[in-house]
Amino acid sequence: MQDAALRLKALMEQLLGAPLPVRIRAWDGSEAGPPESPVLVVRNRRALRRLLWKPGELGMARAWVAGDLTVDGDLYAVLDVMAELVWERGEDARTLREALRDPEVRAAVWGLVRMAGPPLPPAPPREEVRRRSHLHTKRSDRRAISHHYDVGNDFYEIVLGPSMVYSCAYWDSPDGTLEDAQRDKLGLVARKLGLKPGMRLLDVGCGWGSMAIHAAREYGVSVVGVTLSQEQAAYARKRVAEEGLTDRIEIRVQDYRDVTDGPYDAISSIGMAEHVGSDRYLEYARDLFALLKPGGRLLNHQIGRRPWGNESAYEIDEFIDAYVFPDGELAPIGGTVSGLEAAGFEVRDVESLREHYALTLRRWVANLEADWPNAVRLTSPGRARVWRLYMAASALAFERNRIGVNQVLAVKTPDTGTSGMPLRARSWR
Repeated sequence: MQDAALRLKALMEQLLGAPLPVRIRAWDGSEAGPPESPVLVVRNRRALRRLLWKPGELGMARAWVAGDLTVDGDLYAVLDVMAELVWERGEDARTLREALRDPEVRAAVWGLVRMAGPPLPPAPPREEVRRRSHLHTKRSDRRAISHHYDVGNDFYEIVLGPSMVYSCAYWDSPDGTLEDAQRDKLGLVARKLGLKPGMRLLDVGCGWGSMAIHAAREYGVSVVGVTLSQEQAAYARKRVAEEGLTDRIEIRVQDYRDVTDGPYDAISSIGMAEHVGSDRYLEYARDLFALLKPGGRLLNHQIGRRPWGNESAYEIDEFIDAYVFPDGELAPIGGTVSGLEAAGFEVRDVESLREHYALTLRRWVANLEADWPNAVRLTSPGRARVWRLYMAASALAFERNRIGVNQVLAVKTPDTGTSGMPLRARSWR
């Protein structure tokens, strides 16, 4: 009897407390749900085992990465529904983890699982990395960065496009191009830092060299870019040479904690501080403070979480930690500002770019989907699925205001109190 889809639909509607707005296609060929709707494809019973043994985000991610779950049609529409099962939805709503404590719900899931024999927990996909601790030593940070960024420069070219900027773009319009938006973001950072010819800029977490090249080419500064990724550094050096900027830009494979050749006139840290960790954040801020000249500016561009119940605590996402950014931690913007101030900085401006990151991620997903066979060839089916899920789910998280991204401009204000900042706020625009 082919009724798995109908039973799954009934179960999901019980969990959601509402009609299911997507269609389900099950392993037995059955389908249930609204016609002409995006389809959640449950390819085998192993997907249910994964959800049962690890309820919530990680179990769902394991099923996706392993290929047990997939989507036919609008990925975002299906993820929006699945998110309702794993994200908090208010006082009266139950997450999947909570619902599976209900004996009736659990019995319904077990009934489906038993169709396939003993419900043993499946092994996690090989792409999963499990961390025993979050110490953020130089060695562990180097491994974590390598896991994420040494996937292959050719793969990142597919996702990021020619700009090779792996952080939130700055959009004038949702209809604009990704290249223009990334160029505008780099320009915004440079203007906030007040870059001028002859200055020295330290780009912490320089990636594939885009900020360093933009600053040297457009503003005439000398740049030192540091990254822990060997592949990024090799790619960035090649780009620098092709631009004829080797006399102005030095790319190093170096931990920011080992940079000792200050002082610098300005420091950019774009999408790097999420890797620092709660226990090391004050150290990070103090190190950058020490590397700046009096009056020097820091632009800290960092993803932050919403302060759900705890204004200062850092948060580790199970899926992100296991598959995407090992040891990554997010804190509310208030914790970031407090950490920079505790290190001695004067915080002069905070700008939220939350909607901008959602637009950026949707473009990256579109790039990946448009060249999917090549992306799979360059990495693996599982790795490509990780990136597709992580970027699409992150876009929804930004759109739902579960996470945000902020540019914090801070100054190493000297004892005289002269910050060097313009009298009118945001004159860099």
